[in-house]
Amino acid sequence: MEGDHTLIRATLVPAIVDYLAAHYNVSEDSAMEMFYRSKTAQAFADDDLGLYGQSALNIAGNVIQEREAI
Repeated sequence: MEGDHTLIRATLVPAIVDYLAAHYNVSEDSAMEMFYRSKTAQAFADDDLGLYGQSALNIAGNVIQEREAI
């Protein structure tokens, strides 16, 4: 299964959601929705972009920057 990083992404998502929930002081459900509605989440799902190789904190930071740019 070369090139399939589903397990790595699945491992990172809970940590990303935890960082977002703490940063915005919201529930995990709200943070998860925040993440999955972001452009960062769309990019995270694309193996070719390689975001699966970044830390959860870095990916959460991307979501935060994205939200603050609005």
